[in-house]
Amino acid sequence: MASLKEVRNRIVSVQSTQQITKAMKMVAAAKLRRAQDNILRMRPYAQRLNSILTNLTGLAGGEVVSEYAVQREVNRVLVIAITSDRGLAGAFNSNIFKGVNALVRERYAAQAAAGNVTVMAIGKKAHDYFSKRGPLLGNYTHVFGKLSFDTVRVAAEEAMEGFREGRFDEVVMVFNEFKNVATQVVRAEQLLPLVPAEPNPAATTTSNVDYIFEPSKEEIVQTLIPQSLKVQLYKAVLESNASEHGARMTAMEKATENAGELLKSLKLTYNRTRQAAITTEILEIVGGAEALAASR
Repeated sequence: MASLKEVRNRIVSVQSTQQITKAMKMVAAAKLRRAQDNILRMRPYAQRLNSILTNLTGLAGGEVVSEYAVQREVNRVLVIAITSDRGLAGAFNSNIFKGVNALVRERYAAQAAAGNVTVMAIGKKAHDYFSKRGPLLGNYTHVFGKLSFDTVRVAAEEAMEGFREGRFDEVVMVFNEFKNVATQVVRAEQLLPLVPAEPNPAATTTSNVDYIFEPSKEEIVQTLIPQSLKVQLYKAVLESNASEHGARMTAMEKATENAGELLKSLKLTYNRTRQAAITTEILEIVGGAEALAASR
């Protein structure tokens, strides 16, 4: 059985850890509120921009050809893995690692065997993990330190340039989509080439509307496509950012609860050990008294 001092030291250690996890939970909750507001504001804009783009390309009837819509045989692949810069967020980062590995195994096994799968790691955890397993494109280890559209735009432009120059035939994003504080879903979305819009029977009445384009249809589409691609990547990063804080808040709450349970167990052990020590001392005193009485 552990001594009283050892149990006392463990109680103090667990109490200190519990205070840290409580503080981290509060910080994550504050950051989550801001991150959740950002993604909730961003989603409608990104969806509307993508809808406008698909409608315009559909109306173009094949007249407008974009360098970002070229369909090629998939020999070289770029996977954009989005994680966090820090840990202590439960399975948040490991789920991305598993998602990327599963994607490569199920969809790009031949390309991986030929060494033609490249990873763009956004977030320090992704960089540390994938740098040991193959080539990386760029260095985006501290995007979340000063998260803004401009910092993500650089990564998007590098991926777009690689596709445009033919160094990659397909670009896929893997990230955690924010659902709520306790739920984050790993998503794999194709960024390039642009996926043609599927015909929507409910929209047949609007597809025959005669639009007036100013400036030209081609110029509008060519301007919107790069902007839309950058926005889609920025949206994925915002989703991951909100998911990170939600996962960390949940993990720290669970850690705080576990620390409380451990404290209860340690205090019970401490009281039992203390009671056993007192009982032993009483028995020793009584035994000594009886020995003295017998010797007289």
